[in-house]
Amino acid sequence: MSWDRVTLFVLASFGCLTLLLTQISEVLSRVPPIIRAWRRVQNELRRGDHDRSAADRSAPEEPAEEGGEESSGGTTEQGLR
Repeated sequence: MSWDRVTLFVLASFGCLTLLLTQISEVLSRVPPIIRAWRRVQNELRRGDHDRSAADRSAPEEPAEEGGEESSGGTTEQGLR
């Protein structure tokens, strides 16, 4: 084994180690926000008010529109308002 091969092996090893440590650091930096989001989801489910978003909770609920006509996926004049 020549010194060139040893040098290349050492450089490649340190490069792989650096890449691995960088990836682990990125994953670990994203864990706390994921845990906070999961706790928020659990709290919303415990409260039982999971049908409405936080912005919608402050506004009173609007009654559902009466009328048996459902949209068939097309754009209607009422949908544009």
